[in-house]
Amino acid sequence: MGKYVIKQTQKGSFVFSLLAANGQVIGTSQAYSTLASAKNGVESVRNNSYAKVEDQTVLGYTPIKHPKFELYEDEYGEFRFRLKAMNGGIVLDSESYATKASARGGIDTV
Repeated sequence: MGKYVIKQTQKGSFVFSLLAANGQVIGTSQAYSTLASAKNGVESVRNNSYAKVEDQTVLGYTPIKHPKFELYEDEYGEFRFRLKAMNGGIVLDSESYATKASARGGIDTV
């Protein structure tokens, strides 16, 4: 079972990470100005974790409505995903994965 860890940055903002059971970082949030808003971000991930996957690595993929996971290939040829909430805001950015299957596994973990 994974867990969320909220930390305060040197600039005073708050970010959270979602860790897998093995302690590996699955994804990280944007910076929030208050601890309360970071906690709301965690709840947004929980509430939107059921979202469908828009696989942007497939040529001619069909865009889907928010909330959604966007699965994509980055400029280094690695795979990443981001979770977008109902309003289209990004609530979680993943780490990079060497394979698409591993990135899908990260989505499943969320």
